[in-house]
Amino acid sequence: MKRRSFIAGSASLLAAPAIAQDTRKSTLRFVPQANLTVLDPVWTTATVTNEHGNYIFDTLYGCDATMTPRPQMAAGHEISPDGRVWRIRLREGLWFHDGTPVLARDCAASIIRWSKRDTFGQLLDRVMERCAAADDRTIEIRLTRPFPMLLDALGKSEGPAFIMPERLAKTDPNTAVKEMIGSGPFRFIAAEYNSGSTVVYEKFDRYVPRAEPADTLSGGKIAHFKRIEWVVIPDNATAAAALGNGEVDWWERPMVDLVPTLKANRNITVQVADPAGRLGFMRMNMAHKPFDNVKLRRAILAGVSQEDYMRAARGDDTALWTHCRSLFPKGTPYYEDMGEAMMPGSLTSAKKLLDASGYAGEKIVLINPTDFPDIGPLGQITNELLKKLGVNVDFRETDWGTVVQRRASREPVEKGGWSIFHTTGSAEAYSSPAVNYLVRGPGEKGWFGWWNNPAAETMAEEWLAASDPAQQTRIARAMNRLAMEEVSCAPVGQFFLQTAFRKSLTGVLTGPSPYPWNVRPA
Repeated sequence: MKRRSFIAGSASLLAAPAIAQDTRKSTLRFVPQANLTVLDPVWTTATVTNEHGNYIFDTLYGCDATMTPRPQMAAGHEISPDGRVWRIRLREGLWFHDGTPVLARDCAASIIRWSKRDTFGQLLDRVMERCAAADDRTIEIRLTRPFPMLLDALGKSEGPAFIMPERLAKTDPNTAVKEMIGSGPFRFIAAEYNSGSTVVYEKFDRYVPRAEPADTLSGGKIAHFKRIEWVVIPDNATAAAALGNGEVDWWERPMVDLVPTLKANRNITVQVADPAGRLGFMRMNMAHKPFDNVKLRRAILAGVSQEDYMRAARGDDTALWTHCRSLFPKGTPYYEDMGEAMMPGSLTSAKKLLDASGYAGEKIVLINPTDFPDIGPLGQITNELLKKLGVNVDFRETDWGTVVQRRASREPVEKGGWSIFHTTGSAEAYSSPAVNYLVRGPGEKGWFGWWNNPAAETMAEEWLAASDPAQQTRIARAMNRLAMEEVSCAPVGQFFLQTAFRKSLTGVLTGPSPYPWNVRPA
């Protein structure tokens, strides 16, 4: 079953069901990559939830296209001579959507909660002695030792320290926040949220954008539309027809098979969404049998043919995908090809390793989405691989929202847990040991799959403390080799997404996310 299975049974592009048109110039109609089931972008790393968070929440700092942190909610900051005290000053005119002013105590509580969940934030948490309000507009962060990348952590593109009211930020980090109140350029309209169908945002009139030009997550986040409607359309042919007919304005991730049809429409622009690309990977649950056995993980890794995965998910245009036998993507500073010795892409090699692994036929539950064309084919290829290896695989296909919720379960498969899932992330999100949770091993405090490797965590702190770039490179590449040898993840290739929108729109920014600011009627 390949990527074309995602359009099997769909109506033709001309015969696809019509979607109610909204002709108001003030409304942008957007088809997201997947359904939004989890609202809290601090609680989950799901990309669609992070994109949702960008609408509602703002950040103290935001990284530009060069990954340089720029002031956002912050007016600026001061650092003590010993590097152990940071004082961040808020700019004026900041308000939450509930009508309350943004105060330093809100920001401090938000940073503390985020630092318990986020991979980069956890490094900060280990050295953060105190994070509190010095006054209503000043956040003071006291450290046990210098943390020079503090601003990079707060303003990174995926999983930044989103700021919310203190009353919400005091929610247990392991419990998702339900009320979406931020200070960003758009308000979440809870009364119109219908999971599986519609998500609605409205322009926040009290938001004061910065004066600088918009540059990914930095600069002026100007909302040119009074209302943005996310229209969830699981069927790709229907989404293509809706975009072609002008019933929606922007489709975040068109299915690769449908791109030629979209390009042939003179009213549609198709462009690469993020020039840095995305890494696709398979994650195994190392907290339970059978993947607590590293020998079994190595057997699966040996059988991974990245070309099979990329052709299934992205098609035959090799300009849109490439091999990446590394957990640091190509184009990032620490990329190093681990070579065919580690990833031979060979069934023969995989079977030999499987026979020697001690695998005793335990059931492997592979969870996979039916409504996510970038991810679904990856799971289908893994299912085929496991069957060829003679593994006892239970292939469970559901919608992506269910996958996101189930992967958070730490129960064994007999109690609703899981063994394998697949996902993707922007190259920027895996560019260094600070942000790349694939090379980190914090165990139960870490990312789904819960790789436990204290040596990896020690190296992450050594990398952060190193002042010599050459030393940082040596440490980061050693982390990559360790993670690949232990198979914290199996990379399945790097690819470049395309996005499609009506030519009635202008100002669409490129980057890891489809940013709602700067987009305006042409």
